[in-house]
Amino acid sequence: MTAHKKIMVTGSNGLLGQKLIKALSTRKDVDTIAASKGENRMENKAGYVYESIDLTDKVAVEKIIARHLPDVIIHTAAMTNVDACESDKEGCLALNVTAVQYLVDITERLVPGAHFIHLSTDFVFDGLHGPYKEEDSPNPLSYYAWSKLESEKVVQSSKLKWAIARTIIVYGIVDSMSRSNVVLWAKEALAKGQKINVIDDQFRSPTLSEDLADGCIAIADKGATGLYHLSGPDTMSILELVYRVADFWKLDKSVITIMKSDTLNQAAKRPPKTGFIISKARRDLGYAPHTFEEGLKILDKQLKERLMS
Repeated sequence: MTAHKKIMVTGSNGLLGQKLIKALSTRKDVDTIAASKGENRMENKAGYVYESIDLTDKVAVEKIIARHLPDVIIHTAAMTNVDACESDKEGCLALNVTAVQYLVDITERLVPGAHFIHLSTDFVFDGLHGPYKEEDSPNPLSYYAWSKLESEKVVQSSKLKWAIARTIIVYGIVDSMSRSNVVLWAKEALAKGQKINVIDDQFRSPTLSEDLADGCIAIADKGATGLYHLSGPDTMSILELVYRVADFWKLDKSVITIMKSDTLNQAAKRPPKTGFIISKARRDLGYAPHTFEEGLKILDKQLKERLMS
């Protein structure tokens, strides 16, 4: 039996944040604090405390940590729109680096023994030598990627007990779906018969949001420290991902136009091939992510349940 813990999740309105709150709020050995910007977007409001917070406001961060003194912080909040980070470097720096510094500094002072679990990304790598293991050297290609690597350094140089969980393309459904992800986008567009452009020269390991939440909770439960790569087990091109979505839901693939990345004129550069080697997480954490098709099956069941409710 583990000791009773207070776990605070930042970015609780996001996809991973909601899955973490769902899983933690049912546990008797955990007091869960959900913290996010604006109002609580989760349908179920029971089993946890919700705090509305702007993490770029140092005074607000101090207040919330002083009020709850969490044993564990799972920090999922970030500015993740890669092109937006390129055009709004100030906003990106404020949320992705400065806010992390606030959280770490204040937690160090008020709860020195706390466990800080920080979410990061495959984009810290340049994508020339994927799939990657934890020991591989980062080389960020965009301002977003640079900001996430800087935030990792902030966490690593803290005196807290820390862990960094890097992940890749997280998919799933959330309450009051305000943001889509590549799987839902592909399914919806193909179901409507819309013509879509899909790149075939970027490779990723899509990650089911429930699997990522399980991995983060395992880090908290085991008191694990250091770097962990948490992604789905299958690496594929974005084109293959969309084809597999089409095949799963029996949708027409003829509306897909195959493109190369350099024709998209995106503001930020993306790494061509990432993907993770997840053997360390499997070994240390018992991390056992679903295959992509199993993940789609879970998603399909959730979408059907939503229609019925």
